[in-house]
Amino acid sequence: MGGIPFDCLANPLGAVRITFERAISSGSDPKTFNGKDWGAIEVFKECLFDQNGLSQVPILDSSTIGRIKPNSLVRFRGMVQDMLGNELYVGAFKDGSTWRTNKFTDVASFPMNSSSEMSMWERRLLYCVPVPGQSPWVVEASSSAAAASSEAAINRGDNWASQQGEKRRRDDDTSVDTMDCNISNHEAKGSPSSTKKMREDGLPCQAFQSHELEIGETSSMQSVIPDFDTKSLSCLVKIYDSPETELKLNDVFEFVGVFTFDPELVASKNETDDSDALFEDELVNLPPNKRVPYVIRGIRESLVGYLTAVLGNDGVAAQSVLLHLLSQVHTRVDTVAVGKLSLNLTGFTKETVSVFGNQLNLAIQSLLPLTQALPLTVEYLNTASLAPKKDYKSNRLITGSLQLADGTHLILDETQLNPGTLNSTGVENVQILKSLMEMQKVEYDFEYYKLEMSSDVQLLVLSEGKSNILPADLVLPFQPSSVGSSLNADANALQAWRWYLATLRSQPHVIDPELQKVIENDLVEARQEDRSLGSNDFSRWLTMARLMSASFGETSLSLEHWQMVKELERLRKNRLK
Repeated sequence: MGGIPFDCLANPLGAVRITFERAISSGSDPKTFNGKDWGAIEVFKECLFDQNGLSQVPILDSSTIGRIKPNSLVRFRGMVQDMLGNELYVGAFKDGSTWRTNKFTDVASFPMNSSSEMSMWERRLLYCVPVPGQSPWVVEASSSAAAASSEAAINRGDNWASQQGEKRRRDDDTSVDTMDCNISNHEAKGSPSSTKKMREDGLPCQAFQSHELEIGETSSMQSVIPDFDTKSLSCLVKIYDSPETELKLNDVFEFVGVFTFDPELVASKNETDDSDALFEDELVNLPPNKRVPYVIRGIRESLVGYLTAVLGNDGVAAQSVLLHLLSQVHTRVDTVAVGKLSLNLTGFTKETVSVFGNQLNLAIQSLLPLTQALPLTVEYLNTASLAPKKDYKSNRLITGSLQLADGTHLILDETQLNPGTLNSTGVENVQILKSLMEMQKVEYDFEYYKLEMSSDVQLLVLSEGKSNILPADLVLPFQPSSVGSSLNADANALQAWRWYLATLRSQPHVIDPELQKVIENDLVEARQEDRSLGSNDFSRWLTMARLMSASFGETSLSLEHWQMVKELERLRKNRLK
């Protein structure tokens, strides 16, 4: 075939069109294609994965959107903030005697009228926003990575568009889609490709066979989009040929799809978006830099030392914070979220929280990719929208402060809570926080009914005395003895600590039968000494044992680590007295 060599990165719709035409010419009926692939996905599968083309796909963010050409292939990292249901669209239609397809686009490339023979297909709509609570170091790393990986791809797209313009001028042809294209070594096979699971770190995660991206909440493009605000960058993601079970609200994905932008369509929209977030982390699951001379125990020791300095030389608090940072929900039994370890550090005042609370907040931001902080005041509780609510007039889910991606860390400063009266909103917000603290669930308000959505958020409460409104799993009086003069950490150490926390918190864990008997005997003995101990205490001890083991990189609990948990608990109880 003649013409300019085909480019499925700069001209993905060309690949879709050609594979569609080949499928039709081979005798396939376009009316049967809804929910099925006719071979286009095999083209992208080979280009992105077999030929390592994924690294050439530009990342869509505020720094690149003004230069990315519409109808090119892009990557977008975001959280599913709302699921807008399904929509019907004209998937295929007859242009005279020729069948055309509108898949992966909102605008037909050829004239279409009401008398045309059409086939209606279905696609799913997701409203995706940048991930809430992204830490500054993640933003910087993501921006740098986006700039580095996107520059060549964007330039490549510019060159491709320039070549196409020259060809159109030579051929006096105004339609890109009518040019002759050649896809080497590809034939339409008429069967969907296997679902490819992908994540920005290259590790298996979630994915879909195909997506279309449409940028939302923008008014015009820079040269097209002047002064674009990061906070306004959101995407309407249209999903094709993907089972509904693969998607959940608040999940974080990297989507690969066709970027469509029609200024006229965007200008006609009156929706608003209050999402305040940044982008999914690129570094959290990467292995530590080979130049970092640490092993697991060494990393643990240095991290505990850093946390100890941050916490005013309080080693017990540092050990407790470490276990807290490694915690996550790994299973659910009825209403119990097994694996969580919320922490309440007491003994803070407004003065000390401005020092140590601020230091701890900054330290956690430097260690974890997703962090948030909420100052608990009567005014805030009485006015804040914590849980998402459905607005049926706009048919949108209005986000709340607690609509967070799994793995987000949340600090609640209760020292700001002065005496006052909670109104109905305040009382409801307290209940929402309690439910998140105790069951790791947030109740979404759909006006006519309420629906509990599971969460996995690490909660740290800073308070003067034991919190009465937020009952944490672990309550520890904070006892600093000094104020660190310099808490700046080495860049290599920070990278190692980030890898350590991200990797070890998801490690599998078992308890050998012999040690299980030892633990059972210790629990019985503890119960005999203190009748106030209950099942919640024992469950917390086992969680702490699991986390203590994980902190040393172990997947099986040892007697040494169980003894460490018992000692930590003894020191904690001494402080409570």
